[in-house]
Amino acid sequence: MKKIKNAHEGKGPTREQPTRAYSPARVVIPVQLHLGAPSEPCVKAGERVRLGQVVATPMGGLGLPVHASVSGTVTAIEDRIQFGGLPVRCIVIENDGLDEWVELTPLGDVETVPAESIIPAIRDAGICGMGGATFPTHAKLTIPEGKHCDTVIVNGAECETHLTSDFRLMLEQPLRIVDGLRAVMRALGVERGVIAVEDNKPEAVAALMACAEGRAGVSVVVMPTKYPQGSEKQLIKAVTDREVPAFKLPIDVHTVVVNVATAAAIADAVTLGKPLVERITTVTGCVREPGNLLLRIGTLFQDAINACGGYSQQPGKIIAGGAMTGICAPDDQVSVGKGSGGILVMNVREAKTDQEQPCIRCARCAEVCPIGLDPFLIKYYCDHEDYDGAEEHHVMECMMCGCCAYICPSRRWLTTSFRTARQVISARRREEK
Repeated sequence: MKKIKNAHEGKGPTREQPTRAYSPARVVIPVQLHLGAPSEPCVKAGERVRLGQVVATPMGGLGLPVHASVSGTVTAIEDRIQFGGLPVRCIVIENDGLDEWVELTPLGDVETVPAESIIPAIRDAGICGMGGATFPTHAKLTIPEGKHCDTVIVNGAECETHLTSDFRLMLEQPLRIVDGLRAVMRALGVERGVIAVEDNKPEAVAALMACAEGRAGVSVVVMPTKYPQGSEKQLIKAVTDREVPAFKLPIDVHTVVVNVATAAAIADAVTLGKPLVERITTVTGCVREPGNLLLRIGTLFQDAINACGGYSQQPGKIIAGGAMTGICAPDDQVSVGKGSGGILVMNVREAKTDQEQPCIRCARCAEVCPIGLDPFLIKYYCDHEDYDGAEEHHVMECMMCGCCAYICPSRRWLTTSFRTARQVISARRREEK
């Protein structure tokens, strides 16, 4: 088997590092771990909780329960700064190290459990998109009236820079992924399931193919390595040759996409009755021992970094995710969430932001945009705070892949401006309701 080199993607330091478990002395669990309304704490300071116990109950249609990721004592329920610099209600639990679980209720084998029991089990397990979007999975799998799904795709592309957490999961625990796919297929009554993996992960492809053999309707598709192929719409096009129209969803082309980690969590919910309390996270960059850690939800970034030997250089920026689509953390006191596939530490030189220069109208940003937008034009409207103009030119369709900012010779802050515009427009929409 040929040796895969990923130096240009930043994956080299962690690609060959097997996953190792790490349990912190305490966890700080935000009650908003998913896209939707924050959950409501249902425990009090001083109360002892068991691993997997519900500590916050869902609110609203997209609500999800939050579970204790360790056993121990609740020491505080307080607001803490998380991403975006905003305070979020968090439940702090001191870990007693016993890992005493609540009583779990497995449903059984994914091939024989009643199909109608699968989606409720996914909801009760608190599962959301673990590729980063954190959209509640039970809502994604609840097909609207008048629509149907004929293909389920499990996303194993992992095209984002620096991250190898999905690769290690596919290599080390492929059966969980196949079982999760089969659970989704049975829940939706779908006969075609595809696990899509880029060709820079041949070991993972081999492991998945071995587990998929003989499983009804399951196949593994190998795609050329290409950024940003891991985005839902690009993945659907690559696998099915179907194009998701602007402002439409994958279900509009009869497709549902879930991340490999989400599929594995679904398998755990069905076969073990286990809620989502941990995930594999790549910790890399300016740390002494880059690696892949199995982390409890609510682990502080600082603790995860210390578990990898601590900082190797003065940190200039800490990113949740990879270099292209990741979100900057205000410091290392934020928590690992359900969508935290990576922690990337940049040194001061790497983190330096270039000063914007005037646009030279080279159109390179438009050439590389995966969905055919005109980033230079959208940027004009953003700079003039004309968010109506930005919306008319489809800023809300921007997938925030960062290709335009990466290629721009004038180092224009394109993606940053688009993210701000999307936030403003979304806030306006909420106010209008």
